[in-house]
Amino acid sequence: MKQHPLALPLGGMVAMAAGMGVGRFVYTPILPIMAQQLGLTASQAGLIASANFLGYLAGALLTAIGRFGNYQYRLLIGGLVINIVGLLAMMGTDDFSAHLVIRFAGGVGSAFILVFASALVIERLTASGHGALAAVHFSGVGLGIFISALMVTVMVNAGYDWKALWLMCAVLATFGLFGAIYLIAPVDGPPDISPIAAPKRGNGALKLLIMSYGLFGFSYVITATFIVVIIRDTPETRMMEPYVWMIVGLAVMPSIAFWIFVSKRLGPLLSYAIACLVEAVGVGASVLWDNFIGVFVAAVFLGGTMIGITAIGFMAARTLSSGDQRVNVALMTASFGLGQVAGPTFAGYLADATGSYLIPSLAGCLALLAASAMAFFLHRGSPVRSTRSG
Repeated sequence: MKQHPLALPLGGMVAMAAGMGVGRFVYTPILPIMAQQLGLTASQAGLIASANFLGYLAGALLTAIGRFGNYQYRLLIGGLVINIVGLLAMMGTDDFSAHLVIRFAGGVGSAFILVFASALVIERLTASGHGALAAVHFSGVGLGIFISALMVTVMVNAGYDWKALWLMCAVLATFGLFGAIYLIAPVDGPPDISPIAAPKRGNGALKLLIMSYGLFGFSYVITATFIVVIIRDTPETRMMEPYVWMIVGLAVMPSIAFWIFVSKRLGPLLSYAIACLVEAVGVGASVLWDNFIGVFVAAVFLGGTMIGITAIGFMAARTLSSGDQRVNVALMTASFGLGQVAGPTFAGYLADATGSYLIPSLAGCLALLAASAMAFFLHRGSPVRSTRSG
């Protein structure tokens, strides 16, 4: 039976909601209550986040070197299962070292979900002439962030502890697993064992973009990990704590479509550079603008760019290399993951040392400015300025 054209992107959306919006990003709204009840320092909180991103890096590297062919669907489902098990395991122990191992495994699952869901969904949508529906697929990240943030807020207000929050996240992720199984059909035929074409050697432009992407990963994750803690620790903005992560999620949902629209008119490299500048403002606002407007700007600018930059970064890589696009996605994701590993640990230790997230957040702003400058330099030297026809 032929599927409705929306079935595939909706399947990608629920997979991304479960694996990324919930599995990867729910740590942010859970962190304040978890840190309070377990007595975690900022350094420990940052290390738990970094362990998840280290697993994400490992998973991305596995996708880059492996020959998966038509096993991609099974690996997507496997990643979703790992995600659920990891969420359940978090509630099973109070041990800090165990949390590091669990979140590392969850990061591997998240990388598999992003790479394989995006490969399965976007390739098929493009082949069927429905490429614009890729925005629905990526909007799942924002949907997962919003729903999980809302759930955490309701449960914390009802008096539930941090373990119950992880349990309900596992329940949410289970819905995503079954939705993906129902909506994303497996690939037919034997596995493809042909060798993977590597990107062209000596592609300095692609290498510079990959470096820029790593700086973006380092920068955004500082705010994405600690923004709720920053709001809680600031008396002028504390009343916004229950809402800030929900605002981030709402901003994420339309952001892909918006940045793809901008990219078609300005080109992916210039759009990427502008998005990094916008995000730099949001990161700065989170620590420099201590009122309702500052929190709102920080949340909207962060949510409105962090997944959009991911998408248009992949588009920019496509314009700079004719190599295997799954390898390009995996290498970009690996650079992004390396930046994410460094970001929370760097911020946590500096926050413990200085008593504030001001310095690490400002360092994130500078890194985003550098990432933007690199992309603008590439745009100036690229013959592909815009994808708009005519």
